Amino acid sequence: MSQLPVISGEKAVKCFEKLGYEAVRQRGSHVRMWHADKSKKPLTIPKHKVLGKGLLIKLLRDAEIGVEEFNELLL
Repeated sequence: MSQLPVISGEKAVKCFEKLGYEAVRQRGSHVRMWHADKSKKPLTIPKHKVLGKGLLIKLLRDAEIGVEEFNELLL
């Protein structure tokens, strides 16, 4: 199993955009993202300097991807 990366909210938004998510609105530092496939859950990503480990795991679970696939998007 790959190790979970330590990333910022800004970088997470860019990675999820590569997966087909689109930022639909922002309120304060939180970005709401939807996928064109409505069967996928919407994501709310805070644009903080570092995302917490638990939050990142929840985002990956909601996006239905694994840690390995997410690490590939970071490259």
